[in-house]
Amino acid sequence: MKPYKEMSKEELLSLKAELDKQFKDAESKGLKLDMSRGKQSVAQLDMTMSIMDTLDSKSVLKTEGGMDCRNYGLMDGIPEAKKLIGDIMGVPAQNVIVFGNSSLSIMYDIISNAMTHGIMGNTPWCKLDKVKFLCPAPGYDRHFKITEHFGIEMITIPMTADGPDMDMVEKYVNSDEAVKGIWCVPKYSNPLGISYSDETVKRFANLKPAAKDFRIIWDNAYAVHDLYKDKHDEILEILSECEKAGNPDMVFELCSTSKISFAGAGISGLAASLNNLDHIRKSMTVRTIGYDKVNQLRHVRFFKDINGIKAHMMKHADIIRPKFEAVLSVLDRELEGLEIGEWTKPIGGYFISFDSMEGCAKAIVAKCKEAGVVLTGAGATFPYGNDPKDSNIRIAPTFPTPEEMAAATDLFVLCVKLVSVNKLLENMN
Repeated sequence: MKPYKEMSKEELLSLKAELDKQFKDAESKGLKLDMSRGKQSVAQLDMTMSIMDTLDSKSVLKTEGGMDCRNYGLMDGIPEAKKLIGDIMGVPAQNVIVFGNSSLSIMYDIISNAMTHGIMGNTPWCKLDKVKFLCPAPGYDRHFKITEHFGIEMITIPMTADGPDMDMVEKYVNSDEAVKGIWCVPKYSNPLGISYSDETVKRFANLKPAAKDFRIIWDNAYAVHDLYKDKHDEILEILSECEKAGNPDMVFELCSTSKISFAGAGISGLAASLNNLDHIRKSMTVRTIGYDKVNQLRHVRFFKDINGIKAHMMKHADIIRPKFEAVLSVLDRELEGLEIGEWTKPIGGYFISFDSMEGCAKAIVAKCKEAGVVLTGAGATFPYGNDPKDSNIRIAPTFPTPEEMAAATDLFVLCVKLVSVNKLLENMN
């Protein structure tokens, strides 16, 4: 079929009648599928169930150094867990603090403490006239919700195939003292699935911030989330790059096992310079007497080391790879050449990013919902939920089965076609 934009009004009207009929048929199937969030499937969660057998009432719940994990102490994490989390991020254990199950909570606390108490002796952000944050977009909606929650002005930075537009990043960071940070998902970014190039990482490390308390929030959520054993992305390690560039304190790096073990019962970690960690520990001593060291020990004994993590993640890949391939197969088969959409083909991470014709994303998402397929809200991948082109849609293939995923994608492409035809007809009037 030729591109929709080359069709006459009569051709589009005929196509619309056919698509309307197909949509009514699809509605009658009563689908109830959720592609809105990057959740593990039941099969992935079941695969990790034996972690619950790692410890029992007869287990010796002590670290290698003899610390009793049932008691107080080691507020910033047991040494073995620090090493495991550090190895995931590629940083030394001494640069790691281990927290609870959520890296999002760590990021929230970083911003909250910066607002109320400042970073390493600098003025608390709440006492400043203006605080700004750079937000590469399309990006992770929950990052944007944190900065929006605290009333921080968000500046959209376009994404490229190599990462954020670094010319814009450098311009803002190096010249505006009100710019205090930037959100980053450097590997298999949410939702594009792209990884930052070596040049991009080096340019980040060599920033010359106007603000002394500028921080890069390096959310390395998909550090070990490759879909293929024989092809995967590697990114430069940001902490060491910052140190080489004379900016050792400029970055907070995070990861978690939320999509490795259990989302609700995993462990998370923060990697940063020793100066930053000392600063964070001061507020930690007020906030907590320590996180779940028994769970940290459970994870260490189950995975053993980074090789155990990687082997486990290849099992994850075997489960979710067919779902990604099912989506991409339908998109390629049904939309290739029609010029009504473009999509990414990631080799890792948890999402596929789809760009519709301008002004169509909200209508596509709404149309899918009518027929029983829930997608992430259009615009969610931009600050303030405002996609200026109303075109980006995040597809999360992991939770449904491959068969459900194919059915959901069939409906999705039908809605893309229908909404695109309606848009073109509207533009003709």
